[in-house]
Amino acid sequence: MIYQAHALAMEVMQPFRQGAKTMRYLSSHPFNPFRHSYLVRHANAGLELFERLTAYYEKPDFDINHTVVAGNEVTVREEVVVSRPYCDLLHFRKEMSADMPKLLIVAPLSGHYATLLRNTVKRLLPDNDVFITDWRSAREVPLTDGELHLDDYVEYIIQFLHFMGERVHVMAVCQPVVPVLMATAVMSMANDPLVPLTAILVSGPVDARINPSEVNDYTTNRDYEWFENNVIFNVPHGYPGEGQPVYPGFVQLSGFLSLNINSHIYRHYKFYKDLVRNDGDSSEEHRKFYNEYLAVLDISAPFYLETIKRVFMNYELANNVAQYRGDNVDLEAIDNTALFTIEGGRDDICGLGQTQAAHTICTNVPKHMRLHHVEENVGHYGAFNGRHFRESVAPKINEFIRRFNAQ
Repeated sequence: MIYQAHALAMEVMQPFRQGAKTMRYLSSHPFNPFRHSYLVRHANAGLELFERLTAYYEKPDFDINHTVVAGNEVTVREEVVVSRPYCDLLHFRKEMSADMPKLLIVAPLSGHYATLLRNTVKRLLPDNDVFITDWRSAREVPLTDGELHLDDYVEYIIQFLHFMGERVHVMAVCQPVVPVLMATAVMSMANDPLVPLTAILVSGPVDARINPSEVNDYTTNRDYEWFENNVIFNVPHGYPGEGQPVYPGFVQLSGFLSLNINSHIYRHYKFYKDLVRNDGDSSEEHRKFYNEYLAVLDISAPFYLETIKRVFMNYELANNVAQYRGDNVDLEAIDNTALFTIEGGRDDICGLGQTQAAHTICTNVPKHMRLHHVEENVGHYGAFNGRHFRESVAPKINEFIRRFNAQ
């Protein structure tokens, strides 16, 4: 009923939101002689704030149309090269990419769309032939297409690596660090010639027991049945995925916001003041950030619940009891994939050391094929986005890829 109530509330607010938009348009019209007055500026700021707080945010676009390669601007075309019910493999095809290392970026399926990694892609695109997993909201997937389980996620990664062919590098950001390690182990156990050359693991919960964060406490302080009974709902009528059991995006978003509620309140208050002052740059920066942040997807319930149980409760990788399709996953089988782990020194989502644990678990990766880096003074997102990523982390990733791509 909660999902239905939320959908109904969004429908009820729609005419009010449209009314606010119309009033703001009229009051800002060039023919209105009072449009620059103090009262009108405050009214318009309040109206836009109301619009944004009651809006439904669609999936954003990557909007990556060009990049610079060796000093030359080249065109980039986004192409869906493989499509699965819950995920598309998206290729950022460049005019000059034939001799570049092939890099699969596995985006997290943990609330936000893959576009959260837009700037990650932009930074790595000049030096690599980049593909990314573009996850679909479960509310858009019909029941006839089945559910998504953690094993299905691992299978998707293996299928995408097979499609990309030989000499592929894989980079997992946050949540997919675990399934990427599993996929690499499964391929290694089968002596698959298409096993990735390198696995670059960024801020993911390989062993969530280490330096547990608030996110870890949220899962360990509740039992499995609590999650089944309190955060899982069926997609209501009106969506292609009607009837799908999901962990809804709006429930996830409430959790994201509650972690830093004072910060979000301040940001919206500042946005209001920037609108009144007609500070266009600051206002647009706020819009861009929250257009991305407030766009969330529904996660298939089986995948979400299995991740909670297997990653955050049973610590399957760390305890060497992970399974794929009923068979044991042997992390020691990984012996021909170079391993690069990256963490943020101030990560408050994935505790320091949780990703580095991959080196302890993957015991047969040769020493010369291992690298660990802690980017000091950055939080979770700073490990794969922002100035520190652009200037410090990304060059290390590119150098690591080039080193093993040449072998």
